[in-house]
Amino acid sequence: MRVRRKPGAFEALCEIEPYFVKNPELRKGNWKEVFGNDNPIHAEFGGGKGRFSVEMARMYPNVNFIMADAVTEVALVAAKRMKKAALNNVRLILLDLKNVEDVFSEGELDQIYLNFSDPWPKKRHYKRRLTYRDFLMSYKAVLKSEGWIHFKTDNRSLFQFSLNEFAALDMKMQHISLNLHDESPEGNVMTEYEEKFSKMGHPIYRVETQFRK
Repeated sequence: MRVRRKPGAFEALCEIEPYFVKNPELRKGNWKEVFGNDNPIHAEFGGGKGRFSVEMARMYPNVNFIMADAVTEVALVAAKRMKKAALNNVRLILLDLKNVEDVFSEGELDQIYLNFSDPWPKKRHYKRRLTYRDFLMSYKAVLKSEGWIHFKTDNRSLFQFSLNEFAALDMKMQHISLNLHDESPEGNVMTEYEEKFSKMGHPIYRVETQFRK
């Protein structure tokens, strides 16, 4: 998705406190201090406009949520959504996921969500997919040993690629769904993309995966 750049977007984002956390690398190892409690920390990587993270924070007040995205203009929409919701357990950061280990310390995250990531359909771009094994190993470094990664997409090719990457790393998989909405899962929080694609009749694929100890 190509996003039109807006002058002043970063400055506007910085004004949305405390929801936008500037210089997140300075918080590495101290994210619980950001929230002021010892609750579990879940992260959504590539959170877009923030609907998922905000609704999850609303649904689970005893869990802290960090939404990360690399696009300032999109993150600004998410920050405004967080401010309107006025929840204390959700924060936003700008992050290129190649640098995830610069922002979170070992085992600092309890759970990770990857929702409707860019499929990068060209074969030569496979290393850019957020479920490519190099990304997965960086997630492993910051995820608790018992932590899970929840992955959703409408792209069948990306889903097949991801299952193969999980298998290549001998990851445990559960709750594999080839058409999530046919199952009417309890407590499923939809992203903007999920709602759009499901209304178009696209099947939604989902899996939960975990690194073996």
